[in-house]
Amino acid sequence: MQRLVYILVYPLLYLVSLLPFRCLYILSDLVFILVYYVIGYRKKVVTDNLKLVFPDKSVTEIKSIRKRFYRHMCDLFLEMIKSITVNPSALVRRFQVKNPEELHRLESKGKSFVIMFGHYASYEWSNVVGNYINYEGYTIYKPLKNIYFDRLVKRIRSKFNVGLISSREAVNTVKTIAERGKPSIIGFISDQSPKSPKRYHRIDFMGISVPCFTGAETLAKQFSFPVGYLKIEKVKRGYYEVEIITLADDPQSYPDFEITEKFTRALEEQIRNAPEYYLWTHKRWKHRKS
Repeated sequence: MQRLVYILVYPLLYLVSLLPFRCLYILSDLVFILVYYVIGYRKKVVTDNLKLVFPDKSVTEIKSIRKRFYRHMCDLFLEMIKSITVNPSALVRRFQVKNPEELHRLESKGKSFVIMFGHYASYEWSNVVGNYINYEGYTIYKPLKNIYFDRLVKRIRSKFNVGLISSREAVNTVKTIAERGKPSIIGFISDQSPKSPKRYHRIDFMGISVPCFTGAETLAKQFSFPVGYLKIEKVKRGYYEVEIITLADDPQSYPDFEITEKFTRALEEQIRNAPEYYLWTHKRWKHRKS
């Protein structure tokens, strides 16, 4: 069944990916009308999340953020499809690192380092950072249930020499990277909601107490890897800028969870400044405490 779904869907995705960017965004506008007005995909989840973290905003303001978010989400989805056939040089023009010298400074330490980021702006194009580094790049991810689409995602990421590491294999793989002594950059999307909340540290995120993953900080401390934050901002439609912000040069000198706290505050600041670019469809606050 997985193969059949892939055979039926992939040709359509491939054809869409061949569209010029101008046509791609016209299609995105049409998809927005379908998703927002007709299907109403996760509209209640988005509305509830926005009301929860922005209790002081009016109904009109919430609706305005929600609408802008859905437009961005549709762009993000089509940009992800475009990645199938896009020329890597085109993405480098559209996803630029503002301070590559900070990446090079981290590389000059001669050891691997960790980059944390969230579901904000174009996290799907974060692999473009691999174009700016001399190290090997990896991203921790949750494998797709469909093995054929999972292979497709891996193939797309490999355009910038960025490999994918299953979240189930993260600890052992990072340990292997540390032991072999060949420096690498390891990316963690660190704002997911754990399935078993009682096992995890809780943190205030957008004013709400929620469990959080601390794997990036834990592994960085264990192997003495510096930690940075990938601050991705949307400049205009189809164009993004990235700033590398160092959170900890010496993670072992920080109290437990302080690095995770710094990451959360950095992401939180971006969300408050431009909330429409955060992924409000995921249930980040489902394990919240009042």
